[in-house]
Amino acid sequence: MSLLQQALVFLAAAVVAVPLFKKLGLGSVLGYLAAGMVIGPWGIGAVPDVESILHFSEFGVVLLLFIIGLELEPARLWALRRTVFGLGGAQVLGTGALLAGVGVVAGLKPATAAVVGLGLSLSSTAFALQLLSEKNELPTPHGQASFGILLFQDLAVIPLLALLPLLGGTSAASEGPSAGPGWLSALKGLAVLAGVIGAGRYLVRPVFRRVAAAHSQELFTATALLLVIGTAVLVNAVGLSMALGAFLAGVLLADSEFRHELEADIEPFKGLLLGLFFIAVGMSVNIGLIAASPLRVLAWVLGLVALKALVLFGLGRWRLGSTESALSLALIISQGGEFAFVLFGLAVGLQVMDQALADLMVVTVSLSMAVTPLLFAAYTRWLRPRLQQKAPRAFDVSPQEDNPVLIAGFGRVGQVVGRLLRAKRIGFTALDISSENIDFLKRFGNNVHYGDASRLELLRAARADKAKVFVLAIDDAAASLRTAETVLQHFPHLTIFARARNRQHAYQLLNLGIKNIMRETWVSSLEMGGGILEALGLTYSESRSALERFRQHDEDLLVATSPYHRDEKKLSEMAAQARKELESIFEQDARKSG
Repeated sequence: MSLLQQALVFLAAAVVAVPLFKKLGLGSVLGYLAAGMVIGPWGIGAVPDVESILHFSEFGVVLLLFIIGLELEPARLWALRRTVFGLGGAQVLGTGALLAGVGVVAGLKPATAAVVGLGLSLSSTAFALQLLSEKNELPTPHGQASFGILLFQDLAVIPLLALLPLLGGTSAASEGPSAGPGWLSALKGLAVLAGVIGAGRYLVRPVFRRVAAAHSQELFTATALLLVIGTAVLVNAVGLSMALGAFLAGVLLADSEFRHELEADIEPFKGLLLGLFFIAVGMSVNIGLIAASPLRVLAWVLGLVALKALVLFGLGRWRLGSTESALSLALIISQGGEFAFVLFGLAVGLQVMDQALADLMVVTVSLSMAVTPLLFAAYTRWLRPRLQQKAPRAFDVSPQEDNPVLIAGFGRVGQVVGRLLRAKRIGFTALDISSENIDFLKRFGNNVHYGDASRLELLRAARADKAKVFVLAIDDAAASLRTAETVLQHFPHLTIFARARNRQHAYQLLNLGIKNIMRETWVSSLEMGGGILEALGLTYSESRSALERFRQHDEDLLVATSPYHRDEKKLSEMAAQARKELESIFEQDARKSG
């Protein structure tokens, strides 16, 4: 089958399966898996070569980690160090030891049991982060904890690869990609990481500046892909995870002026390759092995998911405190990971594991991936709402007094409002969902409480019924709209002042009935425009008059077009008409002043 025909099969399978599964509430990941099982060698056999597809599609995971790195500045990464090394290290070592113990009890040799335990202790970065992104839960405590653990697992790749030849004995230790002493492999890995950091800081940005100066979108996209793939291949050459290298490259560019352009260019490739990866995992599920030993396979899959979930729940209760957050953490990364495919394949080559056991482990990992979306969907639908209802309050400390102002989202906008209120000695209660942001703000004397402001019980605990004004300053547009709906329904007496990320967000807020809307860059853009008019020779009063007319005209247009914000044709017609009206207004002003 040609490459073009294979692409046709993959696209057709995805287009049919993913919308169907999303409509059923099972998510896109499970749709991709089902599509892969149907078209794979154990289904209709439309695409027989699974291995090459799986290796190629792993770049979807690489691109996913690069984009996540772009959204995570070095300072925020440093703030996660305790989660990465503390929680991540405890999870890998604890889960690995328990699974290895189970392997020994099941009759495996100690060396083989160690490889099985450590290989299965790793989780799927692609599955976990995709599920968290779909549910918009990456910024939550369990989302951040999941990310920290996954990041440590990527870091753990090099010692695991160095360990394999040693477990295989003297004869095996001279073979394979990890040949040589473990400390030498570690030194090579550290040297390459140091090189990536140095290049990212001193070389990559100047290169992007030169490419941007050429004003070629295609060249910029090609350079972005070259950076990601080049970094991934370089770190993989010394035994490190490709995803780890791409993530590090993203972090180093997180505070650069090219961040948003890079993200926009990489996103389409990431989405397609990540979908292809999930399809390839579905194709790799050995249905024949499942049919031959269904009870054995079922025992391994359930045992893996249950044991990992148990360890993660214990760690989550210890670190996060909340039962809901601990359960979310336990379910989201309770599956096996894609790196297990590589690890078990190398273990067979080094004679640490026989082929039959490796096949069983690959099926176990694949099915555990398929089980995760189902478990998380069931938990989200039935168990999580009950846990949330039982929680007496959803944030760390209850306010000690009834404040007239409640601020939801204490980031850039919320902090400015808070400083103004504090200067006028007006009390306010601030809520934010980022635990790292809260820890930072508290060091500077800010009294901020943790919690998701869209939850009714949190708003009641924050005494929204006693407040007069609600400041909706949440950065995420979807979370902002959920919060607005809750406040409007249960606290209609509150006067809402809402921050809008963009015009579409403003339309949605207007259609909910909120009138006091401040578009994020609107006022500052107007002020800049006034300064430009004065620099071009207009007097202060003339520029102020022009600004006021422009402001009023645009706000009237915003209200008038809000019912049609999904009708692109109607919006275009109304915008064209509004431009003519505004030009006519300014022409009349010019004639009067002349």
